[in-house]
Amino acid sequence: MSLLDHLPVLLVIGPLLCAPLLVLIRIPSVVRWLAQAVVTATAAGAFWLVQTVNEPISYRMGGWTPPVGIEYRVDKVAALVALVVTSVAAIALLIGHKAARDTVIKGRLHLFYAAYLLCLTGLLGMTMTGDAFNVFVFLEISSLSTYALVAMGRRRNAFVAAFNYLVLGTIGGTFVLIGIGLMFQMTGTLNMADLAERLVEARDTRTIHVALAFMLIGLSVKLAVFPLHQWLPNAYAESPSAVSTFLAGSATKVVYFQLMRVIFTLFGASYIFGEARLGTLLVPLSLLAMFLGSAAAVYQSSLKRLLAYSSIAQVGYLTLALALGTEEGLRAGLLHLMAHAVTKAGMFAVVAIIVDRLGTDHIAALQGLSRRMPITAGLLVLGGIGLIGVPGTAGFVSKLALVDAALGAEHVFVAGAILMSSLIAVVYVWRVVEVMYFKTESEGPRLRERPASFVPAGIFLALMLGMGLYSEPAFELARAGASQLFGGMP
Repeated sequence: MSLLDHLPVLLVIGPLLCAPLLVLIRIPSVVRWLAQAVVTATAAGAFWLVQTVNEPISYRMGGWTPPVGIEYRVDKVAALVALVVTSVAAIALLIGHKAARDTVIKGRLHLFYAAYLLCLTGLLGMTMTGDAFNVFVFLEISSLSTYALVAMGRRRNAFVAAFNYLVLGTIGGTFVLIGIGLMFQMTGTLNMADLAERLVEARDTRTIHVALAFMLIGLSVKLAVFPLHQWLPNAYAESPSAVSTFLAGSATKVVYFQLMRVIFTLFGASYIFGEARLGTLLVPLSLLAMFLGSAAAVYQSSLKRLLAYSSIAQVGYLTLALALGTEEGLRAGLLHLMAHAVTKAGMFAVVAIIVDRLGTDHIAALQGLSRRMPITAGLLVLGGIGLIGVPGTAGFVSKLALVDAALGAEHVFVAGAILMSSLIAVVYVWRVVEVMYFKTESEGPRLRERPASFVPAGIFLALMLGMGLYSEPAFELARAGASQLFGGMP
């Protein structure tokens, strides 16, 4: 077997084995560079997968033939999600080297990096595995490490945010486990490909109806689908900057991929949107998330909390793409997954610079920032126009695809709602621009004498512009992924 054949499992094993090694080494400089090297190598491997995977790769763990043995199965969509997750993780960790020194108790840096790698392990494991129970196992690995990472925030509120996240995350994970257990009870298999075939005969039973409900609700909690989003604002706002950057660009994207697999692979769009009529519920919830999330962002006093509520609105766009129940909607969802990952991660990376220099992320403290930190202010504005969806940005490409998909499905009202919700984004972005460029009554807090690193934010926002100005590669990846998912349904 070639290296490519082993790559799906190597991407998961690499950070998994390195995490306990960091706990043993404990030397800050060695731990830092080893963690960065492993994450960067993982991103390179995911990039190779995206370039080379045409037909799904099946990796049999231990040589056992599925469905008896555990299978890792990587198709175009899984490779794309893995690339997004590993790229965000590698770039966000550049922020973590400075942020960790300021937030983590002296002598505990190795624990920060170990938790970071375990979180990456869980996210990649969920992406790669073709076994339903392993999805739950890796979901819990990523969740437990995320709770620890959120609790490493500077303020006491970080512990409260981590605890709330733990409670709601545990409920969501338990719901997923119950759903998987009920499906296993009715089909006798956990392999997803085998499960999809056997569910065709069993999905009209009450047990499978309940299993589907548990799966959808559990994943919706993890994805922060409105109104199950209460954990997200505090988790993003109170966690260290590197952690919020990493989570905003990766965690919800993997859960969204799992929701895609449940709908399009396990049950099939014809059943979900025909007999189960999920679109009847998901469309209004998505629209409420888009409008209420953006409206809540308008009234926030801190940048991190503003971006957190904006993420709730962006999740609304993602679930709306699913709710259309078409291949075009699925393609738009994958495009928005990529666009939101680089845009929101880029904005959190800019906020990391602001917090590092000002000591706060309060919007009122940004007065005069355009003169004191012109590059940072410019990057923040650039990320803001990406959130709005101005032409030339990744947000414009994905929202235009979503409008086209809505019109193609004859949802004219939904297409108009997408445009209207983008106008609310103009309001909360303009609030920040107004304070930075036009309020000069007083200067903000004194700048700390620290060298600012624009590399992470610059990379993220350059990717955002690259996708907006040259969208053909992203379109091709999304088209191929949507075609595989939609065509593989039972």
